[in-house]
Parts: sequence; C-alpha cells; structure tokens
Amino acid sequence: MATADQRHDGRQRTGHPGLAHNEFAFSADVPVRWSDMDAFGHINHARIVTLMEEARIAWLLSAGEEYAPLITSAMIVHVEIRYQRQLRHDDSPLQVGMWIKGHRSVDFTIGYEIRPAGEDTTTKAACVASTQMAVVDVEAHTLRRLRDTEKEYLRAWSR
Repeated sequence: MATADQRHDGRQRTGHPGLAHNEFAFSADVPVRWSDMDAFGHINHARIVTLMEEARIAWLLSAGEEYAPLITSAMIVHVEIRYQRQLRHDDSPLQVGMWIKGHRSVDFTIGYEIRPAGEDTTTKAACVASTQMAVVDVEAHTLRRLRDTEKEYLRAWSR
C-alpha cells in the first residue's frame, strides 16, 4: 500500500490556479515487493503499472467526499510509460509524483514521475508516464461530462 504525502497547492504558493512546472499535486511512496522483480533484478515493466495504480488510488482517495463521484466513476482508457533507466528492489520505496496533465469534457490525464527512494526530484525520472481517465455514469454505462467543481479541482492540480 502506498503511503502518501500531499506536496504542493500551487494556488497558495504562487497565486495562480495550478502548479509550477516541477511541482506535484500529490506524491506517494510506494514499496516495491520482491514479486515486482523480473529475472534480471529489475522492476518488471508490467508491475510499474500496478505501482502507479497504488499511488493513484492513494491520491484519489485523499480528495475527499466532495469528489467521490469523480473517483468512483473514473476508469482508465489509456496508459503510456517511458522507461528512462532501470529501477531495482533496492530503490524501494519508489517516489511517485503526480499532477494533472490536462482535462477535456469527459476525461482527464494524470502525469507521473517515478524515482528511487530519496532521489532529488530535480534529477531525471526513471519513468515518466500518464493515464487517461474517462468519467463514466456508472448506472447508465455511458460517459458523463465533468462537473464544473471537478474541472476546478483538476485545474488546481495542473502544471
């Protein structure tokens, strides 16, 4: 399970609705399990998706009751990961920094930077990734539009 550390609220720090280029809306420390390793001692590429999921869930659950409809109705429609260097079990827990890359009428995209434990966030991330999340009307089984309050929340956590 990820342990979470909310980092920055750009509105309070900079006076504009959003984050600076190098800030994270949320950061989670995600422990690496022995089973996350491949035969070569690296964190398996498919397991990175699971580790990202643990960090994303910690962030979404921290949003509070007001945003529960957004959290419970968001589903992944696209995942993109660029591996820039290897990660190993010794790098645990991984630092997963997240922010909102953008949003449209029915979806939003979360950006990720993944680094070894304790690594300075100004260094090149080991992995950069994104997940596009569509918002669904769970009862009607159709996409639904983001509400104005949800858009405002997403803008506040955008770079």
